[in-house]
Amino acid sequence: MPTIQERKADHIRINLEKDVKASANPWDGIRLQHNALPEVDRGKVDLTATLLGRTLKAPIIISGMTGGAPEAQKINENLARAAEELGLGMGVGSQRAALVQKDLVPTYSVVRNHQIPLRIANLGIPQLVKWGPEETLKNARACVEMVDAHALAIHLNYLQESVQPEGDTNARGSFKAIESLAKVFRVPILVKETGAGVSSEVARALSRTGVKAIDVGGWGGTSFSAVEVYRAAAANDALHARMGQTFWDWGIPTPESVKQVVGAVNCKVQVIATGGIRNGLDAARALALGADAVAVAGAVLPKAAQSAAATVEELRFMIEELRTAFFLTGAQNLDQFHQTAQVLST
Repeated sequence: MPTIQERKADHIRINLEKDVKASANPWDGIRLQHNALPEVDRGKVDLTATLLGRTLKAPIIISGMTGGAPEAQKINENLARAAEELGLGMGVGSQRAALVQKDLVPTYSVVRNHQIPLRIANLGIPQLVKWGPEETLKNARACVEMVDAHALAIHLNYLQESVQPEGDTNARGSFKAIESLAKVFRVPILVKETGAGVSSEVARALSRTGVKAIDVGGWGGTSFSAVEVYRAAAANDALHARMGQTFWDWGIPTPESVKQVVGAVNCKVQVIATGGIRNGLDAARALALGADAVAVAGAVLPKAAQSAAATVEELRFMIEELRTAFFLTGAQNLDQFHQTAQVLST
């Protein structure tokens, strides 16, 4: 059985070297209505957003992707430098590896060296179920302290757990584990899916727990089931290679998940759209469906593996594309965009 560190390294390598995308991108089916007379000065379009009580210069988060392997430290460093320069939020990957193996802490804590307006710690729901309330609270505090986080993400990844040989597939008590932590934790908690989407029923239940945001993490971007195909094939594990292939495209498409979650929570919690966001136009599409912010991962990981400058450039392009979408729909800021943007087809 590979170690946590080896598994984290596998995930980085496979995401950078292999095609692990969903077979289609659901954002391509969505068009926004053009305003031929926008009556807006594009140069004065304000992208400022407030998320989890923190002010961002644009409604964009760098999703928690990595940590727990030596090569992850430089990637997180480059991502953090970009988040600081552009005023964006940033998460780190699951921090369980650093709780188990202390020498891996710097692969996450490197983000503390940067003035990021919203830093998000990260733990997986299977661990909360295993630990119980007291150990969960202790470890959650350790993860927040490790990265000096303003919020804690609890990620839901039962699809990936189902198709990997090391998977934790006992989901009994998941909801109670989230509810128990949300009631007593000192920083805001967001719950995020990792590629299979959140339904209206789950969102409605989560909105009653005290969590402050839901990241829908829908189908359309990186498929972690696909990632496990390559891991299983390398280990000559025919069963899990077959499972990963079968469930490669499992999940709720991100636009559909955004619509369901926005409708279900009725402004009680904030909504983040992750899954297939490739550029600023995809971000605008998600915001037009009611998301408060978007998060990106696969679009920036290859750049972060190169350099901080390449990461900044990619995100800057995305920000300018989003600004253009606001301009072309006649919106001066995010509030206006939410009120005026019209979706032609979904």
